[in-house]
Amino acid sequence: MSLAVVTVVSGRHEHLREQIRGLARSTRPPDHHVVIAMGDPRISDIVADTDTGTGTGTGTGTATVRYIDTVDGRLPLAHARNLGAQTALDQGATILVFLDVDCIPGPHMLSIYELACEDSSNSTALLCGPVTYLPPHPGRWSEEELIAHTNPHGARPSPAVGAVESGTNYDLFWSLSFAVTARTWAQLGGFFEGYTGYGGEDTDLGATARASGIGLRWVGGAHAYHQHHAVSSPPVEHVDDIVRNARLFHTRWSRWPMEGWLAEFERRGLVARTASGRIRRLGEPL
Repeated sequence: MSLAVVTVVSGRHEHLREQIRGLARSTRPPDHHVVIAMGDPRISDIVADTDTGTGTGTGTGTATVRYIDTVDGRLPLAHARNLGAQTALDQGATILVFLDVDCIPGPHMLSIYELACEDSSNSTALLCGPVTYLPPHPGRWSEEELIAHTNPHGARPSPAVGAVESGTNYDLFWSLSFAVTARTWAQLGGFFEGYTGYGGEDTDLGATARASGIGLRWVGGAHAYHQHHAVSSPPVEHVDDIVRNARLFHTRWSRWPMEGWLAEFERRGLVARTASGRIRRLGEPL
């Protein structure tokens, strides 16, 4: 099987470098690494000059960079991931691994995803590995440090290494690290590109999978390590994106996503619910 890693990026250059180094250390290096740069013209240079210690720049010699523009200043994450997938498929990939630029792959992540994809019982499913959120760290992460910090986020299942468990709560699907076969990707039809900016597109893909009869699998040992960066909770800097994307999700699926964030925005007076249940931004007309 031919395995591709798809990464979308805007900024986060040092995170991208760490991801590239992680791919170079992988026990199963990717056959293709597709990087989609959103409004960031420096990405080719970042990929080319990243020192992996292997003498090949990217560690695999297969990094492909494609460029797209932002949309009114917003990141077109859904479109970028779809373009990355299509680019990888055009290169002959039969397994797609989506890995956010913030994430460093564990040394066995790709090999474990590949084994899960080769199992016929998982061939039509979203395959999701555990994610560890790392503390701040000066400089590069070594493989030994990553392993020592392994502590998967407790909101999602984390089976033992080698185990794969079926899931039913598709709202726990996160797009920051997952794998699919080319066949499953075709059945999904990709991310819905009506979403731009922050929030909603991954929850929508999970809803699409459930509606399409595509399974959800938790893959033990396919560890990804999310690099630290400043965040706010709730992400008030993205409130306009979240409200817009939540409305789109509600139109498509007749329920509200990101309920925790919306509730906190409402508590802070940033959004309000109308009598009909619609979410409106503060200052918008009724």
